[in-house]
Amino acid sequence: MTTANLTGTDVRLRDAVIRQLDWDPDVDDSAIGVSAKAGVVTLTGFIGTYAGKLAAERAVRHHRGVRVVANDLVVRLKVDRTDTDIADDIARALRLRPIPEDVQATVRNGHVTLTGRVEWFLQKAGPEEAVRHVTGVRGVVNRITVSPATVDRDVRRRIMQALHRNADLDARQISVAVSGDIVTLSGTVKSWSERDAADRAAGSALGIVHVENQLIVEPQYYEPDDVVVDPLC
Repeated sequence: MTTANLTGTDVRLRDAVIRQLDWDPDVDDSAIGVSAKAGVVTLTGFIGTYAGKLAAERAVRHHRGVRVVANDLVVRLKVDRTDTDIADDIARALRLRPIPEDVQATVRNGHVTLTGRVEWFLQKAGPEEAVRHVTGVRGVVNRITVSPATVDRDVRRRIMQALHRNADLDARQISVAVSGDIVTLSGTVKSWSERDAADRAAGSALGIVHVENQLIVEPQYYEPDDVVVDPLC
């Protein structure tokens, strides 16, 4: 993609994302390439850790104007580690968190697969968050299943209430559908931060085993003239 094919909005978004990555202390952007087209941001190149790869994606997703992120970053370890070393650190990381004993992890060529069972949907994310920061991890596949002990009979109403209570979320354009133990979110939100907040709110309901998040991010674009600059800068 050449600069000639980009609109002014594309160029501003690309440059803003580059600045955001440079600003974020959790991201080593020295070998990251950025392109942007119609709200779609693509990250290419290399990064030293899996946690850094996710941090780069998170930094981009939460930037105004981003609709989709294609994270093509390759984790290139600065120091090679054996699967045994990685497994030992993963076991230690899981013991430090309130994670059900049913959860297990396997490591192959630096790629971690999580299996087991939890009762709450939000519990599924805990083990993944614990292992992604282990040095040497190149990727994580989460195959943990959710098997709730009980089900809230009025789960849709409770999810709607949780969405509207959330201060980080404008829920007026969100629709909620519940089929058995699966909740589907549809509609529009203004940012990826709102999309993530809706996902967490829906996943916190008792009895839900999966959240089908179909929310579309429709960011509010702005021009440079809209930016208020501190006169002291």
